Amino acid sequence: MKVYEISILTFLMTNIESNDAFVAINRFIDSGLAQDKDFLELHNQNKYKNYCFCSFYPLEKDKIYKSGQNYTIRIRTIDPNLAKYFQEKLVHFYNRDIKGLTSKIRILPQKPIDQIYSLTPAVLKTEEGYWRNQVSLNEFERRLKENLIKKYNNIMDTNIDENFQLYTSVEFTNRKPVAINYKGRKILGDKIKMHISHDETAQNLAYMSLGTGLLEMNSRGAGYMNVKWI
Repeated sequence: MKVYEISILTFLMTNIESNDAFVAINRFIDSGLAQDKDFLELHNQNKYKNYCFCSFYPLEKDKIYKSGQNYTIRIRTIDPNLAKYFQEKLVHFYNRDIKGLTSKIRILPQKPIDQIYSLTPAVLKTEEGYWRNQVSLNEFERRLKENLIKKYNNIMDTNIDENFQLYTSVEFTNRKPVAINYKGRKILGDKIKMHISHDETAQNLAYMSLGTGLLEMNSRGAGYMNVKWI
């Protein structure tokens, strides 16, 4: 498995408020993928998309990304075909808000990981919405681990032994829920920091999460993780 990171330099044709950045980037990516029939099929299927993305960079102090300015979008994936499409095709796509200009690609090294931490909120959905006051912390941790295992089994076509320690500690670094906009409503999530155990399976899952995202709604901007190597 390899984690590909594609940095796309973009030009904004409208002002975009930071609260709407995920919506705008998601629309840009989805519309670009829809130009290819195979990736359009992937978009329409209810399955793991195996990519994630971060918001515009650099950040704007007034929380408004400016029309006429250039910003970078970082997209990660473990799918080499998607990586190639993002690098070669998406970079030439544009819609009413965003125009792709140039792209760079790199492979994140797979070396011992000390911790992974959220750059965008990680989202766990329940029937009542935000997980706190709905499920216990133990249940949250169980589902977090289970989600990574399901992604890994699906990607690698395997069935790993689930009896392992994923992390030595987990910390929520936000004082209150962090919202992202989705289809006209706010979805609440959390900023998470996890110290990964030295177990080989735990290390593999942590590396994978850099390309797939943590927990749910990764192709909508949630669960994009950064890494601190040992």
